[in-house]
Amino acid sequence: TIQPSERGELEIVTLLETYLADGTLSVERMGRGYAWLDTGTHGSLLDAGNFVRTLSKRQGMQSGCPEEIAYEQGWISDTTMREHAETFKKTEYGKYLAGLLKG
Repeated sequence: TIQPSERGELEIVTLLETYLADGTLSVERMGRGYAWLDTGTHGSLLDAGNFVRTLSKRQGMQSGCPEEIAYEQGWISDTTMREHAETFKKTEYGKYLAGLLKG
């Protein structure tokens, strides 16, 4: 039922207002280490990309790495993680995945 805004976009705020009106909105405060980045324009998308790249370079960690999450939660095995690392072995991402292996 959500209609595009004057900018022609579907706005997350409109969706949240719908959940609030329905009484189904659940809110959690984002703690330290989380950031909300609006990427609705070309410039803000570039800013977000630069932000993520800077964090990766300075902290040596990937942002939003599904393999890492799955591995840490025990949802994928060492073998599966090794296969994913092998797939991307020529990239920094592949090297990062390989570095997460415990065994």
